[in-house]
Amino acid sequence: MAKDPVCGMEVDEKTARYKTEYLGKTYYFCSSICKEKFEKNPQKYIKT
Repeated sequence: MAKDPVCGMEVDEKTARYKTEYLGKTYYFCSSICKEKFEKNPQKYIKT
């Protein structure tokens, strides 16, 4: 299971409908809304 970086919800990587790649890493999302928020400002949601 992966954690949605926007809302913190657990997401199954095998069945996730929403995902994106950023800096070589794949991120999974519970909804298109969380995915859109992440893509607008990924640095806000990534812990560096």
